[in-house]
Amino acid sequence: MIIDIPEGKHPIEHVWGDMVPEIGMAASNFSLSVYAHTTLGLREFEAARLRIAQINGCLFCLDWRTDRDGEKVEEEFAGAVEEWRTTEAFDDRTRLAAEYAERYALDHHGLDDAFWSRMTAHYSQPEIVELTMSIGSWLAFGRLNRVLGLDAVCVLPGH
Repeated sequence: MIIDIPEGKHPIEHVWGDMVPEIGMAASNFSLSVYAHTTLGLREFEAARLRIAQINGCLFCLDWRTDRDGEKVEEEFAGAVEEWRTTEAFDDRTRLAAEYAERYALDHHGLDDAFWSRMTAHYSQPEIVELTMSIGSWLAFGRLNRVLGLDAVCVLPGH
């Protein structure tokens, strides 16, 4: 980790809250809003989120599973996200969410008319905006945690 954390301080809370409180709190609120106010289904939400986690390499994000009223994606889901092109575990919306996340992160200039035709056939415009904002949040904050090494020192409860 490249940021010094005072003894007894939680790394994420220190970096996001204590070091840059105005920016950190705004970022935290945005990040939390993605989970609290989503209208997307759990599978497409997690497909996009996990694909970004895989691209970022964020250990914490890879370990995390979104819980909606006690429901989580199945254990094999992350492996299916890696194989989004060929897996039979995904419907069209879920596959498109994983594809969009990957292309957003790695080739956003390559999002062509053919892709948008497929997206708009399965997602409404508000859903596309929501998915785009969510992907942007995961890309930025997961990468921040990975680059600063926070992902290696923050573990989920029970791990």
